[in-house]
Order: sequence, then structure tokens, then C-alpha cells
Amino acid sequence: MPWIRWFSELSLAEVPVAGGKGANLGELTGAGLPVPPGFVVTADAYRVCMSQAGVEPELDRVLDEAVRVADDQDRLAETCARLQRLVHQAGLASAVHAALLEAYEELEGDPRVAVRSSATAEDAPDISFAGVNESFTNVVGAEELAARVVDCWASLFSPRAIVYRTAQGVRETPAMAVIVQQMVDADRSGVAFTANPATGARDEMLVEAGFGLGESVVGGTVEPDTYTIRKADSRLTHVAVGRKTHKIVRDANGRQARVEVSPTETDQRVLGDIELRDLARLLVGVEQHYGSPQDVEWAIADGTWWLVQSRPVTTLDRRLKTGAILVSGLGASFGTASGAVRVMQSPAEAGALQTGEVLVAPMTAPDWLPAIRKAAALVTDSGGMTCHAAIVARELGLPCVVGTRTATTTLRDGMQVTVDGANGTVIEGSISEIHRPAHVAEPPAAGVQPLATRIYVNLAMSDQAEHAAALPVDGVGLLRAEFLLTDALGGEHPGRILARGDEEKAINAMVAALSTITSAFAPRPVIYRAADFRSNEFRHLTGGEDFEPVEDNPMIGYRGCYRYVRDPSLFRMELEALARVREQTPNLHLMIPFVRTRWELQQCLAEVDRSRLADSRGLHRWVMAEVPSVQYWLPEYARLGIDGVSIGSNDLTQLVLGVDRDSELCAPLFDESDPAVLDAIGNIIGSARRAGITSSLCGQAPSNNPEFAEHLVRLGITSISVNPDAVPAVRQAVDVAERKILLEAARTRT
Repeated sequence: MPWIRWFSELSLAEVPVAGGKGANLGELTGAGLPVPPGFVVTADAYRVCMSQAGVEPELDRVLDEAVRVADDQDRLAETCARLQRLVHQAGLASAVHAALLEAYEELEGDPRVAVRSSATAEDAPDISFAGVNESFTNVVGAEELAARVVDCWASLFSPRAIVYRTAQGVRETPAMAVIVQQMVDADRSGVAFTANPATGARDEMLVEAGFGLGESVVGGTVEPDTYTIRKADSRLTHVAVGRKTHKIVRDANGRQARVEVSPTETDQRVLGDIELRDLARLLVGVEQHYGSPQDVEWAIADGTWWLVQSRPVTTLDRRLKTGAILVSGLGASFGTASGAVRVMQSPAEAGALQTGEVLVAPMTAPDWLPAIRKAAALVTDSGGMTCHAAIVARELGLPCVVGTRTATTTLRDGMQVTVDGANGTVIEGSISEIHRPAHVAEPPAAGVQPLATRIYVNLAMSDQAEHAAALPVDGVGLLRAEFLLTDALGGEHPGRILARGDEEKAINAMVAALSTITSAFAPRPVIYRAADFRSNEFRHLTGGEDFEPVEDNPMIGYRGCYRYVRDPSLFRMELEALARVREQTPNLHLMIPFVRTRWELQQCLAEVDRSRLADSRGLHRWVMAEVPSVQYWLPEYARLGIDGVSIGSNDLTQLVLGVDRDSELCAPLFDESDPAVLDAIGNIIGSARRAGITSSLCGQAPSNNPEFAEHLVRLGITSISVNPDAVPAVRQAVDVAERKILLEAARTRT
């Protein structure tokens, strides 16, 4: 049986033998298109190696187990590790090893090759396995080649591969062919689509290009040039020159190296008009051969064009059904809404925004709130899932897409668009049916079966109090001060208000807003988190530039508890407002944010003791657990009189993982369920329990993923505070978790 098939021997009919990528390279070669030479180690070679080593039955058994535990991250990782050990244990059978080395020698001169996975289910008409399985570049020598082939086989059983196959409904037993292809030392490379995937237009092509090898473009590590080409006559209709900060090249040792691009080259076009016409002709030839739109990887080396891959565009039909996608980003708040675009660069332009329009902005801050209230949906250039725009949109029930990068330049005032907050897209035109996040009327908390773990709600605005209070919740676990203060201060910086002598007016406005919330929830507790403006947000307020420093990284700068110590003026206003509200509704309590160390908290609490709030009986004093140092200091905080701790998982995650939570570029790294973050959360909950104080969590994780709540219950958390729309799902998750724990305990006793 031939374990090796050269590209010239393959066509699309050989997907079961050569996998999707291998069959496509054979198809391109047979069509006379420029493909670097190479061969495929067939899927049968993989099967015979597993069979002769005797690991096939165990692979099948453990694979079934992996599919069953695909939703459990830890168990899946352990099971996949067992599968991959079996593949490496089997290795290459002697006949396959010999055939591989013989084919490699035919490439002449111990060449550098790319070794790429080509699973037999890859690049089917409706799915694409791009990036799921492993590939390697600049492989040199027989032994390294053999090792990389086995590594490709093992990648069949990585957690991401198992999850992807399960999600796509792929049930066939996986098998892996492996491509061995001579490397091309590309000086420019990229990807191209023979139909525009951004708009769904079949009469134009989209090309993305960068310097060096294609990994920087395919992997998304640089901002590539983007060229739109009319298919009929290869005419260039649009150019967007990307900022290409680096490129991947071959170093002196024949390996890949990342090289910074010179300042003069960074903003230069990668491809000229004549080169684009040449590429367009190649792309048209590819599509005509396949008879359907294609996603093509290309490269130029020494003036010669090469095609290194082609696959069907698997999402085009779905996109065409929903209309042309104008921009896309992160879906930050579910729901869809249509309206006319209103692009705003600052909240000072709010007068032009009409009720029901789609607000498009670079990013928002607390002083944007009056404008956001009027909008039907919100779209921003920057930001991640926990940025200001995302938080406000979720609370107001507005569809929201953040991190689009280009919304303010691509969208124009008056354009009719539909914002899809679930899929993170802004689509051309309006739709007749509008889906908004569900605000389901629930019975009052008193009429609901109580849970041992309290369920609180996150709140930011007083006009949402009545709705939130009707939900089956035990109170407000996080009342964000920033939005209340923005309204109370009239959008002005507190320093300017104090200088003008309007402190009393601002306090009265705060009292009115707070009283609306505490009265709606009484006697249930309302935990007020003192103002945690960052300096860049404070600078947005009127007069802010006269009072705020300019910081390179305000996310970890002058904020929270330390700000109260350095300048207690605003904190004193908050304490006075809280004291007045508690005279009528004593269910209001204080939480201090972003506490870094003991001495600043001690000074902050001394400020509380000097205020009228010190005489208020029954006041709970909480701290936010956002800085990892809280794991060390929490026992000391308890000795200072703190009786509750609330884990802010958004900030805690960014500081544990070193990821700016507002960064759309780093959004894939921001994971509140990362084991390091979970370990920190567990340490905080355990420390609170030992100190005899309550523990809560008010981050985004339980709202996005109710199953996260079960993990918190098992850790022994006292309460969980979530967004209003997540209350029913989180209550159910907590109820199920508590019952499971009781059942497990009962079974253990018996």
C-alpha cells in the first residue's frame, strides 16, 4: 500500500486519503497552478502505524471518554494527554518510516520543508479546521521530519481539536494525513478570498498582505494591508494600508525568526497595482477551477507567485443571508437592534444624537451615559468584554459590539444598520424583527425558594432599580458609583465642583439617586462600591484636564483606595451622601475598591471613622478583591474591621494574567476560568472563610457562563452578584450545584 502520494497524484477525490489540505494541493497542482513541490503521508499510513503498535482499541476507548468530558476543561486536558501519549508511543512503523525518508530524499538536497496536518474531515463544504491541528515550518533532516509527522498525528487529540469536532458534529473516527512541502522563502505573503467575506459580495475579492512569511498575517499578529479588487476587470477599488510592526523570516540557522520592520517599511504598501492584477488573475483561475469561492494562501519569493493552500469559504452563504457585514468585533451585549448611525467622537456631541439611533464611538466613559441612554445600540472601535461600553450596555439592555477597530471610520452618519450583539457584527440595512436582551418579569425574592448561596444583582443606574428589585435576588452586590456620580456631578470633575462651592448640590443629587435604589430593595442590602474612576475617565469630565495626571497605563494607576488617601475630597462627599441615605434606609453599605495594601486601607478606614458614617449602626464595610495581593493581606483587612470581601473577577483576571481587560487585541487571553485565576479565587474565598467574613463575586464570569457559578459554590462562596439578565440562569445553576453537593455528601455518609 502506498504510504506516500505526491501532489501530482492527488485530486479532490482523495480527501479520505490525503485530507482536505493535501487533496486541495493536489487539485491546484493538477490545474497547472503554481504550488511548491511536495507529497502527502497518507491517512492510511497513520492507521497502519496505530494498528501495528496495538494502540488502536485504546485510542478509540479514550477518545469516547474525551468526547463525554469535552465540557470539563481539566478532565478533557488530562484525557487528551493520554491520547497523545498513545500516538507518540506508537510512532512510525518501519515501512512507513522508510517510505517517508525515501520521498524526502527525492526532494533533493535535504531541503527545508513545511510539515502540515491534513485531517480527513478538514475543509469540508460547511466547516473549516483551519488552525485546529498542528503545522511546522523550516523542518530539516530525516529525523526531525519523522518526529514532526508524529506530532501532527498527535494533534488530532488536542483539547481544541476534540472540542471543535464535537461542536461541528463530526462523528467519524479521526485520521490524519500529513503534508510535506518544500519551504518558500517568501518576502511577501498573505491570504485572499475570491468573494468578499466581510460584505458577502461575490463580485469582488479581498486580499490581505504582509511582509515576510505568512504566519504573521494568518496568525493575526500584524495589521495587514487590505485590498479590495473588482473581479470582473481586476481593478483595485479600495486600499487600507496596515501598520506592519514585524515580519517572520528565515534566520541564519534556517529557522523562523521575528524581525521588527523598519519605520519606513511599516506603513508602506506590500503589493503594487501591477502585482495585485497578477494575483487577481491567479485567484480568478482558482475560483473558476473549483467552481466556488475560495480562501487562498499565497506568497511571493524572488518575484515568483506561489499558492500554498486553498479551501472553500465556509461562512459566505451564512453571511449573505443576514446582509452585508460592515464591521465586526466582540459581541459584548446580546440582542439585535436597527437604526440610523450616529458617529460621535466625544459626549459633547450628544445633542446631535436622536433617540433610537445607533451610537458609534471610539470608546465610551461614564460621561457618555446620557447619550447611551438615548441609543438603540452601541458600537465602539476599542474595548473588550469588560470595558465601560460593554458594562453599561448590558445593564441597559442595549445590543453592543466593541473592539471593531474601524467603526468610526467605516460607518457614516445616517446609514441604516443592524447591530447584532450576539455575533459581534454590524450589518447593512434594517431588519423588521428586533431582538432585545430579555428582561423577564420574575416574582419578588420573597416568593422564591431560598438558596444557601445568596444571589445579588449588579446595578449602576437608579432608573433600573425597580426592574432589578423585582427579580428573585437577595440585594445589590455591586452598586457602581461611577454612573450615579456622573449624573450627580452633571458631568463635571469633582475638583471643579468643590472649587466652585457646589458640594452640597452634588451630595443632594447623590442622595436622591441612592435613595431610589435603597428604597426599592429595602430591607435587602445594597453594597455601594465607592467611585473607581481611572484618571483617563476623570479627564473626560468637564474640567478634568485641570485636575488629572496623564498616565500611560491608568488601568493600574491612580485609582481606587489610593486615590482616596491622596485626595479624599470626593470620598468625603460620598461618605456624607451615604450617611444621609442610611438615616432613612439603613440597608446601604460601603465597599472600597482596588485595595492594594494594608496601610492605604487603614488610612481610608480612618477617613470613614472621621465621617458621620462612623456613627451609623450596622454598617458593613467591604473591600473589593481585585489585586492579587489581597490573598496575602485579607486576614489583616479583617482585623481592621472589614467584614466582607467581593471578588472583582474582571480586574483580578487582568492582574493575574497580565492582560489589559479593555484591550480588544488581547481579548482571547482574557479568561476568568483560567486555572491561575480560579486558584486565586479559591484562595480568597478560603481566606475569607477562615477570617470569619463573607465572600462574594461580582465579576462578569457567572453572567457569561452560569456553570462558573457551580465552581464558586463548591469553593464555599457566600454570595454571587450578576447582571440582571443572568439572574434566572445563575439561580438555577446555584440551585443545581447545592443539590449536587448535598447528594454527594449524603452518598459519602452512607
